[in-house]
Amino acid sequence: MPQEPKRRHSRQRKGKRRASIRLNIPRGVACLNCGALNPSHVVCEKCGFYNRRQVIIKKEKPKKEKDEKSS
Repeated sequence: MPQEPKRRHSRQRKGKRRASIRLNIPRGVACLNCGALNPSHVVCEKCGFYNRRQVIIKKEKPKKEKDEKSS
């Protein structure tokens, strides 16, 4: 014969038991344009695309060239 609980577990006891059973929330979604990880439903910080459309025009910063010493 299978055993059955004699008493009902309280809501508090049930909550304590289930506290460690939680969903793993994904940290981000890959951008369809550049592949960077971003939160879902947010414009990509690196390329400015959202839903395969460019929303923000990003300007590239000019790279600083090192001055070469002439000998």
